[in-house]
Amino acid sequence: MNLDAIHASILDHRHKGIPGGTEPFRLDAIGAKGWNVLRADMNFPIAVLKDSALAHNGAWMRDFLKRSGAVIAPHGKTTMAPQLFSRQLADGAWAITLATPQQLQVARDFGVSRIVLANQLVGRKAMDWVLAELKRDPGFDFYCLVDSLDNVAALAEATRAADIGRPLQVFLEGGSKGGRTGVRDVATGMAIARAVKSHVPYLALRGIEGFEGLFAGTRAEIETQVRAFLDLLVTLARTCEAEDLFAPGDVILTAGGSAFYDMVMAAFRHAGLARASMILIRSGCYLSQDSARYRRAFSEIVERTPDAAQGGGLRTAIEVWAQVQSRPEPGKVLLTMGARDTQSDTMPLPETWFRPRMDAPAAIPPGHVCTGMNDQHTHMTVPESSPLQVGDLVSFGVSHPCLTFDKWHVLYVVDDAYTVTSAIRTFF
Repeated sequence: MNLDAIHASILDHRHKGIPGGTEPFRLDAIGAKGWNVLRADMNFPIAVLKDSALAHNGAWMRDFLKRSGAVIAPHGKTTMAPQLFSRQLADGAWAITLATPQQLQVARDFGVSRIVLANQLVGRKAMDWVLAELKRDPGFDFYCLVDSLDNVAALAEATRAADIGRPLQVFLEGGSKGGRTGVRDVATGMAIARAVKSHVPYLALRGIEGFEGLFAGTRAEIETQVRAFLDLLVTLARTCEAEDLFAPGDVILTAGGSAFYDMVMAAFRHAGLARASMILIRSGCYLSQDSARYRRAFSEIVERTPDAAQGGGLRTAIEVWAQVQSRPEPGKVLLTMGARDTQSDTMPLPETWFRPRMDAPAAIPPGHVCTGMNDQHTHMTVPESSPLQVGDLVSFGVSHPCLTFDKWHVLYVVDDAYTVTSAIRTFF
């Protein structure tokens, strides 16, 4: 990947976190500033990524996959940060997964050479652009999903007209009743798979895809639904193989968001295909992890698959820091962070606090709970004995990192002493 344009991009005080009056500077020069979060050298709120946790999580996933016999195409929509894509590819990621034409265009601009579009490729402009990229760059390895005869026909015709010299590679997507995209039954799936085969040499069926992270209910109910869904994907794969519908090459079996990838790997390992196959998971949140939703999901992964505990598991890398700006009532604190800075569908979790002359951040005492958010304010109920004063710093854990990353054009990478060492640009 070529990240020169990001490194050379200019930061100034129009970016969140940058102090007023700072002269414009290159992004890759931020480490030379010596700014430290705990010294309040920057404006608040600040979204930070802890470099040691990013490195740990990348190494943990690489080792876990090696033991599990799978590969990963992390979902880039989580961060939309090419610098993090590059880091994931350097850690051994097989590809980057994306969801929209805009995301594809960003990834290609910075040199991602293998992309899984975990969506149907629809719309003439989107099709034309992808096919033009495939024709322009023989090294571009691209995959998209199909779940309808209409889409298969449109893709085949567009590929024929574009004359790209190779087939467009597709995965048959399985879905669930009431869910998102994907075929709901084997009969429909097989009709679509046969249609793909009928459009050789313009289309190539390379595997079976699904996303298992949409079910609701108790934990037991969700896991039962996930297993049934994975059974559908395996049945589709076996039936396509029996009819010789897959194109040459390994059959790719892909699912696995950030909550059930252990179950996905277990199901696909026992698919029983005669042909060589590749298990591809697509977790997007493992690199940053979080403090709520995916922390709980990972604890469940460890319960189901104790091997996941090796190497210490995943660590939370993403935090948002804010200042106490008002304590208008004994039991209420307002902070300089709001729905414009982090997720608001669930409340952020206060984790540590800091005041100058403290040796290090201290754990937030029990009873401190975020109860509401406005655009630029977070309401926190606190015990009357709370130590928090106006000006104190508070770190917050987030849930579902996507919904924090997309609030920031720039996030700041910090070392374990909270000195800013680099910066990450996003492209939402």
